[in-house]
Amino acid sequence: MKTFEEITEIVSLEIEKLNWNREPRGLYEPISYVLSLGGKRIRPALTLMACNLYTDDVTAAVAPALGLEVFHNFTLLHDDIMDKAPIRRGKPTVHIKWDDNTAILSGDVMQIAAYQLIAQSPALHLKEILDLFSKTAVEICEGQQYDVDFENRDNVAADEYLEMIRLKTAVLIGCALKTGAIAGGANSFDADTLYDFGINIGLAFQLKDDLLDVYGNEASFGKKIGGDILSNKKTYLLIHALNLAKNANADQLNYWLSGREFKPEEKIEAVTNIYNTLGVKKICEDKMLDFYEKAIASLEKVGVNANKKHELRKLAEKLMSRND
Repeated sequence: MKTFEEITEIVSLEIEKLNWNREPRGLYEPISYVLSLGGKRIRPALTLMACNLYTDDVTAAVAPALGLEVFHNFTLLHDDIMDKAPIRRGKPTVHIKWDDNTAILSGDVMQIAAYQLIAQSPALHLKEILDLFSKTAVEICEGQQYDVDFENRDNVAADEYLEMIRLKTAVLIGCALKTGAIAGGANSFDADTLYDFGINIGLAFQLKDDLLDVYGNEASFGKKIGGDILSNKKTYLLIHALNLAKNANADQLNYWLSGREFKPEEKIEAVTNIYNTLGVKKICEDKMLDFYEKAIASLEKVGVNANKKHELRKLAEKLMSRND
């Protein structure tokens, strides 16, 4: 079994082989730029790790793994425009470094390139992998739309939020694991169980992101801390704060969410203090742990030797304790 580090080395080398040195440069240079920024490469790594559970040769899963990474980065280009995000992985976002039109069009090409890479999956499993990817791609758009809808709603429930992040974030992680398992020759039970493992890890991963956006370190997190607070984004933290706040806390929270012009650092500090008073950090941490435990329970059901699953379990633990 390959270690996570060995798998990510394979991923990095294969990403470097992708050729974006084409014309017009204004279309392809932003793609090269965003993929050069690195990131955790979690999705392609999970694809190869799942494949590696069933075969020592992960070659069959390399092209779809790259496709999932290119697709993920495509979604970030468009997501950053919609969120007006200035920084991604510590560097200017594509729409800031270039402009909105460039980010949209380069993102469109990345989506097409993702399908081209997915189409290089083993012929025996191509339809199953392609159908899974297409379903996942639609679900991610559905999740993004829910995220947009929530911006104009005052009564978003915690369960609605969890369904949104399942669609927007978790399904691609589940897809990565199931794709790798299928490419490696797994039976349908194992492939589906690895998908469930990915869904629960993905949900925990996004809740961790919610926490880091408020309580993380900007230097290691790679983007501005407090962005969710400044945009009144309906995160798991804010939803519970709105439900729990009473009297003076409710008045204060509504004041900072009123849409008036505030100094960013003052608003971030004030809302964070309200979160601390209401204990919503622990609520979020407890839910994150619940999803993590469900993920591990799924992983234990996968019908391969426990030693083979060690690297996946270790990665899940690392994702839960990360600071970036």
